[in-house]
Amino acid sequence: MRYDRQIILPEIGEEGQKKLQEAKVLIVGVGGLGSPIALYLAGAGVGCLGLVDDDLVSITNLQRQVLYSEKELGKPKAICAAERLSALNSEIEIHPYAARLTKDNAYDIIQEYDIVVDGCDNFATRYLINDICIEQKKPYVYGAICGFEGQVSVFNYGNQKKNYRDLYPDEEEMQRMPPPPKGVMGVTPAIVGSIEATEVLKIICGFGDVLAGELWTIDLRTLQSNKFSL
Repeated sequence: MRYDRQIILPEIGEEGQKKLQEAKVLIVGVGGLGSPIALYLAGAGVGCLGLVDDDLVSITNLQRQVLYSEKELGKPKAICAAERLSALNSEIEIHPYAARLTKDNAYDIIQEYDIVVDGCDNFATRYLINDICIEQKKPYVYGAICGFEGQVSVFNYGNQKKNYRDLYPDEEEMQRMPPPPKGVMGVTPAIVGSIEATEVLKIICGFGDVLAGELWTIDLRTLQSNKFSL
């Protein structure tokens, strides 16, 4: 009964639901992007979710990070997120990692999962995820936001082996760039994160056209969206 409304979709069906139950997905960052990603993947019945985040819940998060409440201020996001998702769906496994993804731990953590989803906010972590996903032959669902704008792509998937370095080839230059402005509307990560979650579901269940080798962008001020080939 829990999954009835998606099982009746021909793209999912009972076979697709079984694939979701058997899937293991790692979400790196459970903030603005990670909140909708985690909520919708948990709701859909993805059998095992890993949550990586070393941050604590702060009052400024609550405008957009809908996993958390005022009662959780000052507590580790990964732990709070795991509790919230378990309350949403007690049938799935959730593994919180209250730590930053680094060169020391990334290989071992990513090795335990089928797909890695980007909810982070810095270039260094994205290059790290990208390179390990290439090494381990795992799809990397990428997303990024700024203000009213966002973008999503899928790297290292299927016959299309484009990766994050095809989008941003000069790592040193990207690392030298000043941090982007922190201003963001709460709905921006909600929409972009939901698109990332959709790509994960498509990969697991095998329906639709995955954004492999393509970059999807949106500007919420105009609702202009585009897809570009990488």
